Formats: sequence, structure tokens, C-alpha cells
Amino acid sequence: MESKILDGKGLAQIAEQEIKSKVSELKNQGVTPTLATVLVGVDPASATYVKMKQNACSRLGMESIAIELGKDTTTDELLKTIQQLNDDEKVHGILLQHPVPTQVDERACFDAINVSKDVDGVTCLGFGQMTMGEPAYGSCTPAGIMRMLEHYQIEISGKHAVVVGRSPILGKPMAMMLLNKNATVTICHSRTEDLQGHIKNADIVVGAVGVPQLIKKDWIKKGAVVIDAGYHPVEKCGDIELVGIENIASAHTPVPGGVGPMTINTLILNTLLAAQKLV
Repeated sequence: MESKILDGKGLAQIAEQEIKSKVSELKNQGVTPTLATVLVGVDPASATYVKMKQNACSRLGMESIAIELGKDTTTDELLKTIQQLNDDEKVHGILLQHPVPTQVDERACFDAINVSKDVDGVTCLGFGQMTMGEPAYGSCTPAGIMRMLEHYQIEISGKHAVVVGRSPILGKPMAMMLLNKNATVTICHSRTEDLQGHIKNADIVVGAVGVPQLIKKDWIKKGAVVIDAGYHPVEKCGDIELVGIENIASAHTPVPGGVGPMTINTLILNTLLAAQKLV
């Protein structure tokens, strides 16, 4: 049986219609969901990602406020900007685009975001609340993956999931979200011994390590669900070798068109949810 394609792009388009309708309802009540995007420095990829998020807001009738700071911005200057956005009642969500220049304490700046406006799910407090099963905005990429798994009715409970990657905004929250849905979770990383062996035992594999095609298709167990959360524009591939995966996996995400669109869609959805709390 050929692998089911988990079409994140198509799912995001469907979700946008419902989001657009709810945005219209809120605006009729005098509230316009508003996302503030903060871009520090001149990284072209980051600028592109921020523009995509701003375009999504515009497409759905939401407002976006673009804050662009210079490459020499200090931690204190960025913290001041974030506090101003925290205090602005018209701003419902704050996105600090990762990465920031090296002189900035990114973690301190992430954690300065009010948890009620942490629609990108980057604060330690939000992560802790999510891990404990309390209401929180989950990190957008793993939260988008969970929405996709739910939509396609992929069974998680009791399954062995292997997450390859341990970043604070992808690998770690991904593992906790799967654990909260009763998966048995193994987290692998750059120092994991016998990575191939771990993956061979996985019912669900999530590639979130940031290395082009690190995970080979021959490592995948027959019938496993394969989620590729990586994207490398130069190599035009993700973290998993996907050529031929349709003959191995029971379901998989394409690259591009899988995880990426659901990441942006989840950010927009979280901003809507934050705005709804004020009505």
C-alpha cells in the first residue's frame, strides 16, 4: 500500500477558511487580531519567513505590526521593545524571529514575552505549562505537526515515537506533545549512539535535527509514519531521505508542502485564539 501524503499545505488552506471567518466575527465585535513581528538584523532567510507570516495575516484580515531592529541591537534595547509590545493592548501576539544576532541574549528576550502573547510558544513558562498539560500556546512547528497528525487520524497512543533533534522550540516540545498523547518517546541528538537502531524501532519518526537527509530511508521501519520538520533551501530537501519513502512509510510529510505551512498556520491560529480571549 502506497504511503499516505500528509499534505500540510492543503490542510493549512482549509484551516485558513475557518480562521478567516472567525477573524471577521471578532472584527464585528471591535477586535482585530494583531501580530507583532520583531526582526533583528539582516538575515535574508529570517526576513523571508517574517514576510510570509505578515502576508498570512493580511490574507486573513488580521493586522501585523513589523518591528525591524538593526544588527547592532543590544539585549537591553530588544527587551525594551518587547516590553512596549507587552504593554500595547492592541497587540495580541508577539513573534521574535529566530535567530537573533550573537550579542543578544535570545533566551532572555524570548522569556520577556508575556505568556499571554507568546503565540510562537518560545517562553520557558509556556513550555512548562504545555509539558504539564496546562493551557499554553505550543511551539508552532510541533503544534502544527500535532494538528496534522490529528487531522489525518494518525494513531499516537501506545506508539513508539523517535524525535531526532532537541532544540527548545522544536525537538523538546515535540517530544513532550507526543508524550502527552501517550506515545512512548525517545529523543535522539548529535551524540546519540546507534541512531539507526533507534529509528529502526520507531512507529513515528520526526526529523528535526537540521542536517540535510541525515536520516536515511533504509533506517525507516516498514509502515512507520515519517514527519520531516527540516527544510534546506540550498539542497532542496529536509532532514530525511524521502525519495522512495512512499514504498516504506504508511504516511509521510512532503518537503516542501508538509510541516512548513502548518507552522505558519498555527502561529496565525494562536494569534486569533489570543485575541478571542479579550471578547
